[in-house]
Amino acid sequence: MKALLVLEDGRVFTGQAFGAEGEIAAEVVFNTGMSGYQEILTDPSYCGQIINMTYPLIGNTGVNPDDVESARVQVAGFAVRELCRHPSNYRARESLEAWLRTQGIVGIEGIDTRALTRHIREAGSMNGVLSTRDADPDSLRHKAAAAPHMAGLDLVRNVTCSQAWEVAPAPGTGPDPLRVTLIDCGAKYNIHRELAARGCRVRIVPAATPAEEILADHPDGVHLSNGPGDPAPLAYLIETVRRLIGRVPVFGICLGHQILGLALGGKTVKLKFGHRGINHPVQELATGRIGITSQNHGFCVQGETLPPEVEVTHINLNDRTNEGLRHKSLPVFSVQYHPEASPGPNDAKELFDRFVKIMREQRK
Repeated sequence: MKALLVLEDGRVFTGQAFGAEGEIAAEVVFNTGMSGYQEILTDPSYCGQIINMTYPLIGNTGVNPDDVESARVQVAGFAVRELCRHPSNYRARESLEAWLRTQGIVGIEGIDTRALTRHIREAGSMNGVLSTRDADPDSLRHKAAAAPHMAGLDLVRNVTCSQAWEVAPAPGTGPDPLRVTLIDCGAKYNIHRELAARGCRVRIVPAATPAEEILADHPDGVHLSNGPGDPAPLAYLIETVRRLIGRVPVFGICLGHQILGLALGGKTVKLKFGHRGINHPVQELATGRIGITSQNHGFCVQGETLPPEVEVTHINLNDRTNEGLRHKSLPVFSVQYHPEASPGPNDAKELFDRFVKIMREQRK
């Protein structure tokens, strides 16, 4: 079946459909990871986006029940150069195509994904429509232009949990577990797994949970998760974090980093085409150490807007944007990238150890 991907500036990509039939309008972005497509597809940070994979062959290891990062596929649509319809991996339970069909996700293959990536890099991320129903490029262009843009959207409400739930510490991690409240802005499963592996009892709460309710549970620390969309409209969450700062240790990841930056008085800006992949070099300024990181974001905290009591701790070596911050006198820090990986390298997992160490010191 024929499928069309038409961008709002009129660029047309024609390919073959896979997955479900249908039509979806969303922001079109690209991911530079060579592997990890199942984790990418289920990452809530991709809510409201059509993902273009730069690696040319996708689906060769199939799909299994263990490599998901949320309860469902989160992307709006999926674009690949070549789809593998006959996966070969001992862990595979079904093909990528069959999985996306049951999940209701429209896919397109056979397009020049390199040309699409180059176009986005030059023109910036923009809306597009992926359709198996409408074959008129001009009609699809108008639909793409009329669709809501990412800037100004609160997508966290679409992905946060509906009620609080708990994850117990991993077996063998010892008595007297730390109590961590994880504010779910679209949290990946591996965040609470990493905390539980370090002896934390993790309580995952909806993003709209007020600070007073969080503090009433007497947590040893609060974690701000990753998530989709623009951080600036999330006034309710920014105010919650502002009320938590100075009363409990706080650690933020990705959108959580942006929310923390806004709560501390900084500003955020939309990047031209964002950072999405598992191979982004980041430098820690205090040590000069460079790590390869997993990333997925379209906005960043402007380091120059942060108050004097807050310092930038990490920078992206590709474009020098802010990748981390910390308060100079309070137990508050965050990073823009994903130390929990899934997919990606494990260079930054020690940040969870740092958070645990801070919480234990605050307990004394």
